[in-house]
Amino acid sequence: MTEENTTHFGYKQVPTQEKVQRVAEVFHSVAGRYDLMNDLMSFGVHRLWKRFTIEQAGVRRGHRVLDLAGGTGDLAARFSELVGPTGQVVLADINASMLEVGRQRLTDRGVVGNVEYAQVNAECLPFPDNYFDLITIAFGLRNVTDKDQALASMYRVLRPGGRLLVLEFSKPVAPGLGPVYDAYSFGVLPLMGQLVAGDRESYKYLAESIRMHPDQETLKGMMEAVGFERCDYHNLTGGIVALHRGFKF
Repeated sequence: MTEENTTHFGYKQVPTQEKVQRVAEVFHSVAGRYDLMNDLMSFGVHRLWKRFTIEQAGVRRGHRVLDLAGGTGDLAARFSELVGPTGQVVLADINASMLEVGRQRLTDRGVVGNVEYAQVNAECLPFPDNYFDLITIAFGLRNVTDKDQALASMYRVLRPGGRLLVLEFSKPVAPGLGPVYDAYSFGVLPLMGQLVAGDRESYKYLAESIRMHPDQETLKGMMEAVGFERCDYHNLTGGIVALHRGFKF
């Protein structure tokens, strides 16, 4: 098997065509306890990261928003309020289990009317050119097999003047944070996954996938390479998470 035909799944090398299925199995497994695990893993701080993302979105009434890897709908619910009845929010995820949980959560919260649901692969988005005012992808890009292709696909469906926001785990920059974060990621997270979700291996993969994700400057360069301009990023919680932003002009 040649290197060109393999990609990383956590720290393992797997056939490229198998990664999508393996990632799907992870999220089928954790979908039901996804929100609970996020709260436990981040001590609730993920809600602050998402609030900051919404503050940076610049969403107005009538806008069209694509929330990729939208999972259980945290961002989509707020965007639905912001765009109003004349706007549109598409909650999209490659994983059917996550998408169904998101649909149920938003329906239970009374979020209806301007939200649509789509099972899509970020590498080949089935939307028209220059369509969305905003695209967000929160904690999903690291699971995409071909990140460059996905970013190019996002660029294509974003309208001129629109922006992309990528919220993702990144590389700690605060002094002394790295070793503590590693100990937590590889010691505590898998154990927590076993106790709460009954799935140690999925959370071991999630910890590994974070380490394999490009660092802040590399991801910024990848965004610029497919055409995004005025790219920048904000380090959150000492760089454990970063919010990248890019515009299409």
